[in-house]
Order: sequence, then C-alpha cells, then structure tokens
Amino acid sequence: MALPPEVCIRGAGIVGRTLALLLARERVRVALVVPPATQGKQDVRAYALNTASRTLLESLRAWPDAAHATPVREMLVHGDEGGRVHFSATRQKVDALAWIVDVPALEQQLSDAVRFQPLIDVVAEPVAAPLTVVCEGKASATREALGVSYEVTRYPQHAIAARLEAEQSHDGIARQWFNDKGEVLALLPLGGVHGRTVALVWSVDQLRAPALLAQGDEEFNAAVTEASQAALGALKLTSERGAWPLARAIADRWTGAMPGQPTRSWALAGDAAHTVHPLAGQGLNLGLADASALADVIKNRDYWRSVGDARLLRRYERARRADVLQMSLATDGLQQLFSHNLGPLPALRNWGMRGFDRTRLVKHWITAQAMGLKA
Repeated sequence: MALPPEVCIRGAGIVGRTLALLLARERVRVALVVPPATQGKQDVRAYALNTASRTLLESLRAWPDAAHATPVREMLVHGDEGGRVHFSATRQKVDALAWIVDVPALEQQLSDAVRFQPLIDVVAEPVAAPLTVVCEGKASATREALGVSYEVTRYPQHAIAARLEAEQSHDGIARQWFNDKGEVLALLPLGGVHGRTVALVWSVDQLRAPALLAQGDEEFNAAVTEASQAALGALKLTSERGAWPLARAIADRWTGAMPGQPTRSWALAGDAAHTVHPLAGQGLNLGLADASALADVIKNRDYWRSVGDARLLRRYERARRADVLQMSLATDGLQQLFSHNLGPLPALRNWGMRGFDRTRLVKHWITAQAMGLKA
C-alpha cells in the first residue's frame, strides 16, 4: 500500500473482514491484522444469518453458495409443558426466515474477497492509523489494554455444538426446545432444504456439560435424540463436539482516544463490544450490523472529518448500543423465564407461548425485527 492506512482493524474474523471490505469499497485504506494461522480442531459452528446480514454479504460478493447456506422455511419453538410457537416464511411472505451458514465456508468467501481488494493490506502486526477498530472477539487483549471495562454476566451454562445426521429430512425447519431447567436445544438445518444434516447448539447446565462431552458417541446420540423428542428420528454424530461457557456482556465504552495519542481513535465491534445468549441466534447478526453501521458513518462523514473523529464514532456507538441492549435483554429474559419453576410459572409461560402463536400481527413484527427488517 503506497499511502499509510486510514483504519487498522485488529481481528480478521467474520466481522473484521466484513468491515475491511465495506471500508475499502468506500475507498478507505485499511490494514487488516491477520495473525499466523494455527491448526485447530474441526470447526463445527454454524450461524443463523438474517436477511439484513445476507444482503450485506451479497453486496460484498461474499455470500456462500447454496450448498453452505440453507434457507430456514419454518421455525418450531417448543416449551416444556406443551407450549409451542410456529414461524413460517410463507406467512411472512419471504423466501426464508434466515439462512444457516457454515462458518468455514463463509470465512473462505471473505478471505478470497479480501485477497482481491487492493485497498486492504493484510499485516501480521498492528500499525498506526487514525482509527483502530477492535474485532478480536470476547477475549480481546486490545480492549483490555485500552482499559475498557467488559461487564460480563455469566450463565450457569455451557453451549455444546456438533454436526449430526438425522434419520429424516429436516425440510428446512429449524427446531428449538426449552426445558424446565433453562436448557435450550436447537437443531439447525444444513445441506439444503431436503437435507438430513443438522447443526446442534445445546445450552446445558455447566455441571452437566462435562458428562455429555465425555459420553461415547452412541450414548450422546441417544441423549440428543431424546432431548429433541425424536422429531427427526434417530440422530447420529458426524463431527467432534465443541463447547464453551455462556455469558452476556457489554463494554462500558465502545469508542475513545488511543492512550497518549489524542489524534488517534479506537472503536469496538462484534463480540469485542458485546455478547448475547445464543438462544435467538443473533450474535453474528449484531456483529455484522456493527460493521455496517460503522462503515456507514465513515462513508457519510463530512469531507473534512477524519475517520477517527470522536463525534463520528460516538454516533456509531449510540446507533448500535440501543439495538444490542434490546436484543441482550430479550434473550436474557427468555433464558430466565425458563430457568425458574416456582408456582404457576411453567403453566403461565407455556400458556403465553400458545397465546403468542395466535397473535399474527405481533408475531409478524417480531419476526421482521429478527430478520433485520426494521420497517
């Protein structure tokens, strides 16, 4: 890169690479810090991406092909005492409620796009720039070095992820079960609408997680099949199992001046700024919305403002913090609702699910919000 970078992005995950591509498209020079590759375990993660995220990635020509992005035509959410909510793309008059995307496939698409963008300089170490954007994830060392407080509320749960082969086709339906212990099991469709591959995301009690991870494959298969009420018949592991502790968190500051460098600024995006419970599948959608919002305020700035202008960055923080807090409170409320069983609470929450399922207008609005359609 002949001229020095205007933005240095620390973290080359999905959010970091997306932001780099968005800025380069607006003729902003970017240094993207990509650490040396390490050989890790098989990546079994899959993300539910909404319409807004798909539109954003398609605009960057980074959307995976149909084999790695399965449309969700319906979603069935089951309570612990017969409550049920059904969401339908047909009733919403859309092609899909969301798309379940293979993480490795999406990362490869973004990596290829970055490689062919001349305004993105891939570097191994951070470089000085008017704006540094931290996209290093929830364990960000840079955020800690900046002295930003990351307020973490830990759930007494771990998420277990894996890939499974089902006895029956998933038919493009995402399924989710809540139990009376606050645990949530989700089976997300992969491999096309008539496929039999599903991604498992199972939020379980932290004391139970080690036992589930230590089970032999057959025993684990039986446990998942039982927890999913055999909705897809027998389930069979086809991958390793991954696990991580669950928490919701938010940084007390998302922007600021670099220590000792008042003319240089920093901003947080993605999991470095916030995390939410995975039960609504909105974590990456929130991170991509951060990237989009930050790129927009930089794109639309007054010509005389630097990309690191403090007022500009505060505008970004205000725009995103409200949406993130709203989603964080909603997912936390659902988790708390199913983790207590005092008195009539189980009957009331399942009655509420059945009532909600019959309220077309409210359900339509909530579905649109989850899809990223704010109108």
